[in-house]
Formats: sequence, structure tokens, C-alpha cells
Amino acid sequence: MQNISCQNHWRDRTVFVTGATGLVGSWLVKELLELGANVVALVREKSRQSILNHDGLLSRIVTVNESLVDSPAIQSVLDDHSVQAIFHLASQSLVGLAKDDPLGTLEANVRGTWSILEAARQAGVRQVVIASSYKAYGASEYLPFRETHPLRGMYPYDCSKVCTDLISTMYAKNYGVPVGIVRCANVFGGGDLNFSRMIPDLVCSTLRGQRFVIRSDGKFVRDFLFVKDAVSAYLRLAEHLATNPDIAGEAFNFSMEEQVTVLDIADMILRLMGRSDLAPEIQNGASAETREQYMVCDKARETLGWEPRYTLQQGLHETIDWYAGFLGEKYSAATAARG
Repeated sequence: MQNISCQNHWRDRTVFVTGATGLVGSWLVKELLELGANVVALVREKSRQSILNHDGLLSRIVTVNESLVDSPAIQSVLDDHSVQAIFHLASQSLVGLAKDDPLGTLEANVRGTWSILEAARQAGVRQVVIASSYKAYGASEYLPFRETHPLRGMYPYDCSKVCTDLISTMYAKNYGVPVGIVRCANVFGGGDLNFSRMIPDLVCSTLRGQRFVIRSDGKFVRDFLFVKDAVSAYLRLAEHLATNPDIAGEAFNFSMEEQVTVLDIADMILRLMGRSDLAPEIQNGASAETREQYMVCDKARETLGWEPRYTLQQGLHETIDWYAGFLGEKYSAATAARG
């Protein structure tokens, strides 16, 4: 089964995207433009290294610089541009930073969510897709996670996503806001310039001939999702919200359904890059994260007709190629400037 979005659905529709310079947001904007949509993006910081800038897409979209938590200002944007659909991806998504700054994380992730949903309610937006996370499930002795699992996220980031889900469902069930909730596994792909994350750090360390440092014991079990499949998940859910209002307020899991450890990922990337000699350095330190988290996607498969197109190896291969090209351009430019 192929995840081909309906071009007729998106052509000439005005779509509002928050978090547009992030990994998923950038690829989502790129795909929406290819499908003929008019994109309005909330861009607080125009990162020079975002895909939107790198691929020359900023000039093709309308950017606004409002505060995510200013609901009246967001509503004005929605009204002024006659926005028909919203993809809310903006959040504080770093687990470590969330632990250090719980108030900032709750402000961005929780207040930011109800701010968007209230603006959508007042503006009468037809579809709203909210980015949650599989981390909302927290820890459980029963795996894999299904959408029927209780939400037991206890760490600051995880808890903020529990709140995101509950607030989204509340707006759907009480106010009729057509909102769907996306719970993705660990999303990866080219364009993720947050090098504190494992895959970007690992690939770039290897390109530089350096050993990758694993701060844990490397045995945490996770599942992953290639960014292009994440984009297809967001689009597919929005399209189904337009034709099936009964799914409003519901959450959907999206992943490759491949359970791997950090060491598995490291070994696969090193092998794909031909650098198995660069064995990772394992620090075996403590980590404030749940040891095993992975999902099944039966609901998305049966209700939305979605399934991933990329295997883990295929996604990693494209990701490595992207970073090799990006860093090659970057280093060439730096060398030319010095010359």
C-alpha cells in the first residue's frame, strides 16, 4: 500500500503550520507546496540552516511572527488568511531540556496547544492535527503500546504530551473542533540540525571520523519513523478528518514497528557508512527515560489506510546521504571563505 496524499484535497487550500522550521515541519511544508497548498507558517526564528531556507522555500510561503501562546493573535492570523487546516507541530521537544526547565516546557507544549485549539475553535478551522508523542504512554509492563493504553507519562516532556492529548480530546468532544492527534515514534531524517539527538550526532561524528558517545548503556529499546513517513501520517490524518468527523479527538500511533536498541542503530549506521571500525564509546550513565517504548499501528492501518513506506535501513540510508551532502557543502563553503 502506498501513502499517496490527495493532491486535489490540498490544492489551493490555505494551511497554517507551527514548528515549520523543525524536522517534520520543514518536510511537511515542502510536501504541502508540492501538493499545491498555500502555506502560512509560524516562524519565530528563521534558522539559516533549516530546510526551508536551505531549499529556498521561505520565499514561497507566508511567515508570521506571533507568539504561540497568544491565542487572540493566532486567531487573527487564521481569520486574515482564511486558514482551512492547521498542523500544530511547535513544541519544546528536548527531553533533557524539559527536565531542566519544566515550566518553559509546560508553557510551550501545554499552553501552546490550548492557545492553538482555542484560536481554531473561534476561527472555525476545518481540520486541526496536533503533534503528540509516543512518550505520553510513559512506562508500562504491557508492550507494544496501543492507543487504548493509559497515558502515564511522568517526566516533564512526557507529561506535557499527556496534557496535549487530553486538551485536544476535550476540544473535540465539547466544542466540536475537528482535531486529530499524532503519536509518532522517534522521527529521524535529513534536515534535523539538532545534533544533541542520537542519529544526527552519530552520523556527523562518523563523517568526521570520530567515535560516537552513547551516554546510556545503549540497550534502551525504541522504534522509529522516517520523516517522509511522518509527513504522510500528518497529511493522511488531516484528509480523513475532512471526510470522517467521527475520528475527531482520537489519537493514532505511527511508527515502523521495528524495535531496536541504541546499539542496534549505531551498528547499522556504522555499517552503512563503512566505518564499523569506529566502535561507539559507551559511558553507561544513568538516564531519566523509560527503558522500553514501542508501538503498533493497527489503528492507523485500518482506519486511515496508512503504513510506512520506508524500512529503518532505507530511511537511514537517505538520512546519511542528506548529511553527507549538507556537511560537504558546508565544509566546502568554509574552506572557500578561508582561501
